Amino acid sequence: MSILVDKNTRLLVQGITGNEGLFHTTQMVAYGTNVVGGITPGKGGEWVLEKIPVFDSVKAAKENTDANATIIFVPARFAPDAMFEAADAGIPLIICITEGVAIPDMMRVRNYLDQKNVRLIGPNCPGLLTPGEAKVGIIPGNIAIAGNVGVVSRSGTLTYEVLYAMKNLGMGASTCVGIGGDPVNGTNFVDVLQMFEDDPNTEKVIMIGEIGGNEEEKAAEFIRTKMTKPVASFIAGQTAPPGKRMGHAGAIIEGGSGTAADKIKALEAAGVKVAKHPEEIPTLLK
Repeated sequence: MSILVDKNTRLLVQGITGNEGLFHTTQMVAYGTNVVGGITPGKGGEWVLEKIPVFDSVKAAKENTDANATIIFVPARFAPDAMFEAADAGIPLIICITEGVAIPDMMRVRNYLDQKNVRLIGPNCPGLLTPGEAKVGIIPGNIAIAGNVGVVSRSGTLTYEVLYAMKNLGMGASTCVGIGGDPVNGTNFVDVLQMFEDDPNTEKVIMIGEIGGNEEEKAAEFIRTKMTKPVASFIAGQTAPPGKRMGHAGAIIEGGSGTAADKIKALEAAGVKVAKHPEEIPTLLK
């Protein structure tokens, strides 16, 4: 078992005929993900990779394919409308890879999706990987093996590093969830930790955080009060100077809050083992 995506996922790709969309669709299909259709307005009726139909709208794609998830590879200025369109079409799970979506736009999207009871992963995220079942996003499929460790992360590249370190130790993942590092996103640490806590095949959890905001502190409180499964963590940006943005739009320390030290202190107080370097994380769970 896994969370969010598995072999039963029927995936649409919004922006499938663009360079990014087509490249990553090819990778997802090669992994074994069931991509049932794509959307590019004006290109309905065409085919991609000889077997994937292209539609003009998400609504038409949903009606013809019975899709239950969609992934978005469109430029930032079009991404909000792509998310609205997917929600209106009744797609229950939206993964938005696009980076650079404006915060005011994301506030409107998040409010609308909450009303529709739609789950959004992202934006500005690497997506999802359930090893051996489905790859929905840009996480390399060959760096992870199936197992019982749930992984949730704000950082894409650190996710890859940790999954590869786990694989080298013979430790597999149940599902890896890249939630993205933007200030306003669809799914947070607590949401995913609850899913892992409820998943009978996830026995341990790795949480990769970073400086900025207070999501890690909220997660620490949830772990302390609600979780029964062991959690190991790493916080990126431990040497970051105050006021400097580190990669993600959400990774900035303001007013002395959101520092790595604050987050590590909160996590350790909740019984979480916190690594000094990302490659140490798997050994903390051994």
